[in-house]
Amino acid sequence: MVHFRTDIGATNPRASGSNDNYAKELDTEVLIVGAGFSGVYLLHKLRELGFKCKIYEAGKGLGGIWHWNCYPGARVDSTVPIYEYSIEKVWKDWTWSEKYPGFAELRKYFEHVDNVLDIKKDVAFDTRVVSAQFDKPSSRWIIKTEDGRTARATYYILAAGFAAKRHFPDWQGLDTFKGEMHHSSFWPESGVDVKGKRVAVVGTGSTGVQIAQETAKEAASVTVFQRTPNLALPMRQGKLSKEEQEKRKKDYPELYKNRMTTFAGMQYDFAERNTFDDSPEEREKFYEKLWENGGFEYWLANYKDMLFDMKANEQAYNFWVKKTRGRISDPVKRNILAPLTPPHAWGTKRPSLEQDYYEQLDKPQNDVVDIKKTPIVEVTETGIKTADGKLREFDVIALATGFDSVTGGMKNMGLRDVDGVELAEKWKMGTWSYLGMTCAGFPNMFFLYGAQGPTAFANGPSCVECQGDWIVDAMAKLREHGIKYIDATRKAEEDWRRKVTEISDKTLFPGTSSWYMGANVPGKPREQLNYTGGIPLYEKECRNALDNGFEGFITA
Repeated sequence: MVHFRTDIGATNPRASGSNDNYAKELDTEVLIVGAGFSGVYLLHKLRELGFKCKIYEAGKGLGGIWHWNCYPGARVDSTVPIYEYSIEKVWKDWTWSEKYPGFAELRKYFEHVDNVLDIKKDVAFDTRVVSAQFDKPSSRWIIKTEDGRTARATYYILAAGFAAKRHFPDWQGLDTFKGEMHHSSFWPESGVDVKGKRVAVVGTGSTGVQIAQETAKEAASVTVFQRTPNLALPMRQGKLSKEEQEKRKKDYPELYKNRMTTFAGMQYDFAERNTFDDSPEEREKFYEKLWENGGFEYWLANYKDMLFDMKANEQAYNFWVKKTRGRISDPVKRNILAPLTPPHAWGTKRPSLEQDYYEQLDKPQNDVVDIKKTPIVEVTETGIKTADGKLREFDVIALATGFDSVTGGMKNMGLRDVDGVELAEKWKMGTWSYLGMTCAGFPNMFFLYGAQGPTAFANGPSCVECQGDWIVDAMAKLREHGIKYIDATRKAEEDWRRKVTEISDKTLFPGTSSWYMGANVPGKPREQLNYTGGIPLYEKECRNALDNGFEGFITA
């Protein structure tokens, strides 16, 4: 039995209230699972239209990932106000303290959202869904919770997000370690005292980078176990004053309108020219400008052929490696963290945004272990043993081993189709959805910020509002036309899957083993899990289906 936390299981089912949200038998028009950006947005928008809605949330508060994430350094990687709701009554009285807020400020933001929109009155916290199936005779969804409650709803919406199922390594001896061990998403609320301690960070996704960077400031030493280098970008964090934000608010409506016209729902977009349209000098100047601006600009405002053409991509990598290697004095660490030969096409894995990651790891007391060359074979009572027989001893182990991303959450909540077949079974050999928001055999069910949507290639709130608005409009139209039943066709699913694959195949993404392609979880089918055509094209596709009389759906 593993002695560290591995599951979110409900702990105190009625801690948050005794109203009808916690009824043994709940009857509602719409049941939403998840109270993060997606669920809160949908609840607000659907209530405005007069739908009776409830949310089931496994955690104890609003915020989704920002309720769960409290590991050292956890923060957003899109700047505000891009990373927030476009709802005027929410933003007009809210200001941030820095460009890239941390988890504590995000939690305060959700408290503000609740104060303005009165969300919690319709949320059942500490409520974990374990099964859900559409009942044909009653034309209702029947949803069951871990503690034995039942809900019946006309519409069922999954808003659990793309990182809802944690991934744990299967190393020998994982449960024998005598020090402290935590998965990044189950970090203790009270924090972990790393002062003067030897810390291991396993994994170099965004989470691993953030934990290593932050804990290195206090720990005696930090050792990062890296399978693939994170081709991280400078964040360029900065403080924000209330005055400058208030001044800019007159531009917010235009800003929010514009973010939906860009590929990733950001305030910038790819340059309208190719890499070799510029001379080497012009190219260097352009790269330099993006680099200085910081954030994802070097990724998502770069030349438009950078993610399509390998030669163009190599130019981007060469600049990145030159800049990054210049920050690392230790030659061994330099070659592990920023190798001269690209480990994969640049930008085909999500780059993390860092503040002083390379400087921290460059310190003599800190270390980086290349576990591609010397894999981890065992966790012992005192530390981690690698294939070369070396045992490194630690007081704290942070598992930044990521998630069974994009599809894992939906496959893990006992979801069955009309014939009783589990979604996990249906998606065993690959993922099928229509528009990245519906599934054949799951009538009156929608999901968002998940499989085959723009999810991982988009700013979270932009994706949520794009998909959320479509779901709200679809439900309003169903009500207006007296349609009681809507289900995607299998053909529509097949066509959508083909479209997602074809768009992806034109890019460099399929050539890289990443969680975008499902490659981070052993045994998971390798496939593009996200729509890579960008938000404007995605929105056009979805709107066409709605405007053409629910094209691709069976309605009754």
